[in-house]
Amino acid sequence: MIHEIYPHRFNNQFIIANDIEEDDYILHYNENSLLLKTKGDGFELPRKNDVSDLFPVMGSTFLFSLNDVRCFLVWDAPSTIPDQFSYKEISFFRTLKPQEIAWVSIAGFQLMNWYLQNRYCGKCGSKTTEKEDERAIVCPECHHIVFPKISPAIIVAIVCNDKILLAHNANFQENWYSLVAGYVDIGESLEETVVREVKEEVGLDIRHVRYYKSQPWPFSGSLMIGFFAEADDTQPITPDNIEITEANWYSRGNLPNHPTTISIAGELIEKFEKGEV
Repeated sequence: MIHEIYPHRFNNQFIIANDIEEDDYILHYNENSLLLKTKGDGFELPRKNDVSDLFPVMGSTFLFSLNDVRCFLVWDAPSTIPDQFSYKEISFFRTLKPQEIAWVSIAGFQLMNWYLQNRYCGKCGSKTTEKEDERAIVCPECHHIVFPKISPAIIVAIVCNDKILLAHNANFQENWYSLVAGYVDIGESLEETVVREVKEEVGLDIRHVRYYKSQPWPFSGSLMIGFFAEADDTQPITPDNIEITEANWYSRGNLPNHPTTISIAGELIEKFEKGEV
C-alpha cells in the first residue's frame, strides 16, 4: 500500500523547527499540484538549496521527516519556475516513483488543507495561529485549540465461497468497481458500521465480520479500516442508487477493473483473487 515505504522511514513526530536548513525538503503546493524537481525521467522533492533563489519569501511550517530529513510546507509562491522544476497534479501519487516521495506528497497535502481550513477560529471567528510546541492550531482570543482531525472509515470485502461482491460507485469512472466503504457514525463501533453500510448500500445481511488491517488515506483525512465478511449470495442485491449504482458477485480470474494494491481496497481484492481468504 502507498504508505508502506520500508526501508524508508516516515516520522510524523512534531518538532519545534523555525529555520529551514539547506538539505531540508521543501513541499510547495499550488492548489492541487506539487512543485517537484525533475531527475532524469522521474521526479524528486526539492531541497532548500535547490529552490532558495525561487522564493523571495519562504514562510514555512514543519510537516514531518523522511529518512531523518525534515520536510517543510512553504506557503509563499515562487518568483519563477525554471525548466528543471514543474508542478505535478497530486493524483500522480498512484504512479509516481519512488513510492516514498508519493507518500509524503499526499501526507503533506492533507496537512496543508487542514491548516487552510482552520485559518479562523470555529468558536469565535478570530484569526488563528500555529501552536509552537505541538501540531495544533490555537485561537489567541478564546484559546480554543484544534488538532488534526482523522475520520475513521470502514472498507469491507464481502465474499461467498469463490465469489466477491464488487460495486460501482456513482463517482467512479465507467467500468470501475471496488468494495463497499463508508464513514463511522457517532456512537458506532467499527463492526456496527460494516453491517450498516453494507445493508444501506447493497441491501445484504453479512456475518463473520473480521478485521484485516488499516491504511491512512490523506485525501479524505480518513483512516481506512479493512474487513472481510461473508454473505449468502442467494440474497437479492439492492444498490441504493445514491452512492452505489451497480453491484455484482464476481469469481476469481474474472474480476472487472478495480483498484491496485496501492490502496487497501486493492489489497483486500488481491487477497481474495489469490485464494487467501
